[in-house]
Amino acid sequence: MINIPKGTKDVLPSESYKWQFIENAAREVAKDFNIREIRTPVFEHTELFLRGVGETTDVVTKEMYTFEDKGGRSITLKPEGTAGAARMFIENGLANAPLPLKAYYIAPCYRYERPQAGRLREFHQFGIEVFGTSAPEADAEVIFAASSFLKKLGIRDTRLEINSIGCKSCRAEYNRALKDYFRPHLGEMCATCNERFDKNPLRMIDCKEERCKKITANAPKILDYLCPDCRAHFERVKTLLDGLGVEYAVNPDIVRGLDYYTRTVFEFVSTSIGAQGTVCGGGRYDGLISELGGGNVPAIGFAAGLERLVLLMENTGVPFPEAPVPEVYIAGMDDASRAKAFSLVNGLRTQGISAEGDLMARSVKAQLKYADKLGAKYVVVIGGTELETGVCNVKKMSDGSVTCVPFADIYAFLKNN
Repeated sequence: MINIPKGTKDVLPSESYKWQFIENAAREVAKDFNIREIRTPVFEHTELFLRGVGETTDVVTKEMYTFEDKGGRSITLKPEGTAGAARMFIENGLANAPLPLKAYYIAPCYRYERPQAGRLREFHQFGIEVFGTSAPEADAEVIFAASSFLKKLGIRDTRLEINSIGCKSCRAEYNRALKDYFRPHLGEMCATCNERFDKNPLRMIDCKEERCKKITANAPKILDYLCPDCRAHFERVKTLLDGLGVEYAVNPDIVRGLDYYTRTVFEFVSTSIGAQGTVCGGGRYDGLISELGGGNVPAIGFAAGLERLVLLMENTGVPFPEAPVPEVYIAGMDDASRAKAFSLVNGLRTQGISAEGDLMARSVKAQLKYADKLGAKYVVVIGGTELETGVCNVKKMSDGSVTCVPFADIYAFLKNN
């Protein structure tokens, strides 16, 4: 037997309705916020992620699925959705479209990392990207969309943490302060932090090594180095969130794991899904489009992991809607009645009724057992008498009540009951 690759997961028929519920909620929120769907390739040229995500990030240095195709090109399975969306924006000339351009996606992503609860090598994201506005109102709107999405799912067990990591101007001064602080401690820190020291000391704050976390805990805070414009932007975002009734906490240690972020960054965090508690995260990335050759176009977005959402809802008892079941099961007793049952079942389906029948030449007893396992709401058994009279007994499984219904009226009966 060939087993599933490590870090991937089959979504079984008994579980897929949970995913559909989450995906439908995502699409409903996107519609409410006038956000339209995009679909980008599952793989891109590797250079896109080197330039966009950042060469010093764990995603690029440790986690990407990169290979050479038959044409000798370096190709990478996308590890996140924003870089591909930015490439799409540039390549299709969407800077000339009415701005801001609001887009969403529901897509698989790939990262080679140690599998754990809610964190797989193939995972799925719902993401929103807004291109073309630097207004703090856009930050607040995107955060509010994320909050609305979680509330639509019935999730309450999260806290919103926000921060500002400034722009290139104030980041430069902050990086100098970080280097001054970390320089005496480099001998105590991990090899990855030592590599990041020269290239991007901000990444050192995000290190998960315990020995490094003890040192970074007392590092300078970016909020103390914000330029006047970035400080005003962040204060405006907080004021707007207050006005929307969105509760949050300022966490100066949030830097996010990707290099393209600027100014506002945020995470919705839970303690109910293990150590990796971020359910949804995002922020502003005003320099990404420019970095990829597309001009000075500001942008902001977020992504939420579907696997983590399913896990969080299951762990905290958030109810999913009931799994879908057939409205009716129609059984046949012999060849002639099975043929009639087959015709009725498919006729009901064309009218929007979820119906099921026998495809296994089972006995009536076996068919009824199968109908019960499926959870069919109504059951009909057709035999010689029913074929002769054109009338059948429709049994309601919840209370055992039986109603005589002509074949021609089954659709109307099911629709009205």
